[in-house]
Amino acid sequence: SQSCYGDVTSLQTPVISCGTVKTTGCGVSASEKIAEIDIIRLRPYRTIIRRVAKNLCLESSLVAAIISVGSRVGHLLENGWDCQRVKFGLMQIDRRYYPIRGTWNSEEHIIQGSTILTIALKNVRRAYPRWTWEQQLIGGLCAYHSRDWKIQVLDGRDYCCGGNDYVYNVIIRAKYFKRSGF
Repeated sequence: SQSCYGDVTSLQTPVISCGTVKTTGCGVSASEKIAEIDIIRLRPYRTIIRRVAKNLCLESSLVAAIISVGSRVGHLLENGWDCQRVKFGLMQIDRRYYPIRGTWNSEEHIIQGSTILTIALKNVRRAYPRWTWEQQLIGGLCAYHSRDWKIQVLDGRDYCCGGNDYVYNVIIRAKYFKRSGF
């Protein structure tokens, strides 16, 4: 789908460090393997995700990736909640900052989460007009996840929630989902 925030497939695939551990359970291949599993779970939501993304000028693959990384398409949730009962639904909306709308897997919920994402993207774009669109997209994803509008993107690396893995996993999975027709 067409996006007002850039084409995720043209982003350089980030490297997720495995640290000193060399195993198939980490890095880009692990993130793509999880995406391969989650794409099956995403099928019932495909039409909703596409409609919401189109209406908000987002890539549907990006919304799908956020759902995959945040909740494993609901697989990690208990009655719609994360294990701390703070974040809700497929898109893991934090109840401390936003009122909960809809059921955990509803179109209303996906609209709310995707709207929060567009606000984050627009805020980063406004705060950092000289950044490249790639930096703005990475920064917007970081802001969406951390609710911190004053983030940094330096040398192509994001400084989001400590380990950088959230944004990188979203990008890797979004690229996988787009290649797979999302």
